[in-house]
Amino acid sequence: MNPPKSPFRRVAAIAAGALIGIAGVGVLASPASAHHPEPSGTYCLAADGQVKVTWTVGNSENIDAKITTLKSTVPADFTGSLAQDATLPAKGEGFLTGTQAHRFDQKRPTIELTVEARWVRSDRIVTESRTVAAEPKGTCAAEATPSPSSPTPTATPSATPTPTPPVTSPSPSQPPTQSPTPTATPAPAEPVGSVESTCDKLTFTIENPADGETVTLTLTPNKGEVKTLVVKPGETGSVSFDATEGLVVTPAAEGLDDTAPIAWEQPADCAPGQGGGKDEPALPLTGAATGGIIAGAVVLLAAGAALFVVARRRRVRFTA
Repeated sequence: MNPPKSPFRRVAAIAAGALIGIAGVGVLASPASAHHPEPSGTYCLAADGQVKVTWTVGNSENIDAKITTLKSTVPADFTGSLAQDATLPAKGEGFLTGTQAHRFDQKRPTIELTVEARWVRSDRIVTESRTVAAEPKGTCAAEATPSPSSPTPTATPSATPTPTPPVTSPSPSQPPTQSPTPTATPAPAEPVGSVESTCDKLTFTIENPADGETVTLTLTPNKGEVKTLVVKPGETGSVSFDATEGLVVTPAAEGLDDTAPIAWEQPADCAPGQGGGKDEPALPLTGAATGGIIAGAVVLLAAGAALFVVARRRRVRFTA
């Protein structure tokens, strides 16, 4: 008599299969993209009445990125390494810094910076932006002015001192408290948008903060149907388009400044024919390959039939 198979073995086999399936899902389902620039800023009031703003931009990823958009509400040029088309160092390898100086007329100016960066990986291309408001730091530290540490050889002797009337008030044209430190106007929470090009998709994602407003984004492709993405406060939503060669999508929404068309870009590691490239999709296998598949199927069927016959012959029989 053949002993029956242990129920524990069956349970173990089922559990192993489930673990293998879960592992496969984990491999195939990659987490959402976290690529984003990390800007921050501070500002102070200088002695000449100008507001000096210092910006710093970091990187969330372990690869370099490219600054594709740089917009500031301060109407002044940037000085420093922060600039359009600059390379943003990988995380842990440094930052981009820039300063701006401007004399504001209003007491509560908006001091914000919007930075968009672009990451190129082998399997996807990600573009994402962040907007940050500068934090006030009071009055700027007085800059060191060159003062003569030793008397100049051409100093005039003070043999005939000329009395000078005491100056009770310094230059009235430059009162020290002429311009109070401006306070940045708190801007409403803005949604964060990103665009990702993979081998088979062009995906638009919006992360709406909890204290924001409902966002309605209309996406018009040059091929296919128009899609609408509605994201409520505190939610994240995305819309994808099938990647095809020449695909261009134009976003539009209320309050959206940048409505430039966005084209799908093919990553470097896409297989031939994947993502709407110039290569045509693979056709069904025919000819010799099909014959080999059929022959293999016949062999498997024959093996199955043989095993079935053997199993029937090995049935357990009880005799007196």
